[in-house]
Amino acid sequence: MRSGWQRLVADLLRSVPRGRLLLVVSVVLAAAASGASVALLGVSAWLISKAAEHPSFLDLSVAAVGVRFFGISRGVFRYTERLVGHDLALRMQSALRLRTYTTLARTTLIGRRHGDMLVRMVADVEAVQDVVVRVVLPFASAVVVMVGTVTMLARFSLGSAAVLLVTAVVAGLVLPAWAQLVSRDADAGAVPLRGELADQVRQTALVAVDLVAYDADDAALARLDDLDAQLRAAERRATAVRAWAAAGQVVAAGTAVLAALWIGGAAVASGDLAPRLLAVLVLTPLALHEVLGSLAQAAQTLTRAQAALERVVEVLEAEPVGRGDAPLGDASQHPSVRARDLSVGWPGSGPVLTGITFDVAAGESVAVVGPSGVGKTTLAATVLGLIPPVAGEVATTGRVGYLAQDAHLFATTVAENVRIGNKDASDQEVAAALDQAGLPLAPDRVVGELGATLSGGEARRLALSRLFAGSYDVLVLDEPTEHLDAPTADALLDDLWSRIGHRALLVVTHDERVVARCHKVVRLTPDPPTR
Repeated sequence: MRSGWQRLVADLLRSVPRGRLLLVVSVVLAAAASGASVALLGVSAWLISKAAEHPSFLDLSVAAVGVRFFGISRGVFRYTERLVGHDLALRMQSALRLRTYTTLARTTLIGRRHGDMLVRMVADVEAVQDVVVRVVLPFASAVVVMVGTVTMLARFSLGSAAVLLVTAVVAGLVLPAWAQLVSRDADAGAVPLRGELADQVRQTALVAVDLVAYDADDAALARLDDLDAQLRAAERRATAVRAWAAAGQVVAAGTAVLAALWIGGAAVASGDLAPRLLAVLVLTPLALHEVLGSLAQAAQTLTRAQAALERVVEVLEAEPVGRGDAPLGDASQHPSVRARDLSVGWPGSGPVLTGITFDVAAGESVAVVGPSGVGKTTLAATVLGLIPPVAGEVATTGRVGYLAQDAHLFATTVAENVRIGNKDASDQEVAAALDQAGLPLAPDRVVGELGATLSGGEARRLALSRLFAGSYDVLVLDEPTEHLDAPTADALLDDLWSRIGHRALLVVTHDERVVARCHKVVRLTPDPPTR
């Protein structure tokens, strides 16, 4: 039975047009390139040995052409194999990345362990490329070349061919399998360690000022050093195993050469083998074992790819939450929010709030207030459909838009930031959204790291303009005045409330000025702990 990562790779291969054909072509081209390298050394050995006999030029012309042909074709085949193989691998990687993004958007994983999730979405997804380019193609082509080379040498010396077959199996299959087995724990453990280290680095960077203020920076750096030491230890172990495997492959190659020299020399002495063929028997194993030299690392790469893709499978198999694409009723006539005896909490944990009941009608604004940590953002996520209710029911009518407390602004133009709310918004709709948000910025102005820096008020208005561009009927705002001074906050609220119109507005806030503008207030209190 196939494991999760194997089923994933097979499914991705089927999803690429002519994927299986491209894989077969890539293997053939890789085998042709490696075979050309082996043939080049074999023909060169014959040519040099034959030239020592001082024959006529015509006797050497075919071999000379062969040397040139194999020398050129080796590069051509390798380049073509890279084009075809990488094209297939990148198509599979793109399909997996799109599938992962789509699945992630329907789960609660996107809000957890951002550093680790970033590693999964970038490095772990790229592991499917390693499976194709660094594992399947080297092993498959090596087997083809191994069989072809041994068959060719068997025509001249069965004994040498038999020894070459044994040493090739040892170098190309046994030693890589041994390296994979011995370093499995180190290779597999390095993958989640990278994710954990990335998450710890992100967390430390985000709260660096607080860590210094509370004299906790040394402890945080010590945790980073510990994770880094664990990762370096795993890398050292994998490298040491690979070095021993490489040494074993050198011994196998030397054994094949010495055996060919001994067996071939005896055959030449007895007259059963032409002297010029002795060089072919001795030097060809060197070329074949050079092809096999990278397989130990390929076997270790397979272990890491397995661990990485299993982490991606965890994301793909995460249980979806929310209401998905369920119909929400009349989208424009009577937008509203309705909650009845609602209990909210994140999946996998108990409820943080229970017994919540409220209504937000069209043209009405409702404030949700309560102490920090009581669960206001969890309630907002439940209303948005990002997480399911623990108990009770919540229903929305109309399209729901959300202004997050930490809404991200991308380093691009103002217009492209606005189109986050509506990717199909025209230039006129972008301008209208900016006007509704009270933000007099040119749509083609570049903001963020690549351009101008916006003030806190401008940044909040730009994020708010996304909601107006999307023509949302229900607006859920999370701390819209956070980090804004009083005049800036008042100006933002004046513009926002003057443009509510028929929309239903649910505001999560600590700001009493926001509360004073709302028609109703929902005050949340923490549930008493259960015994």
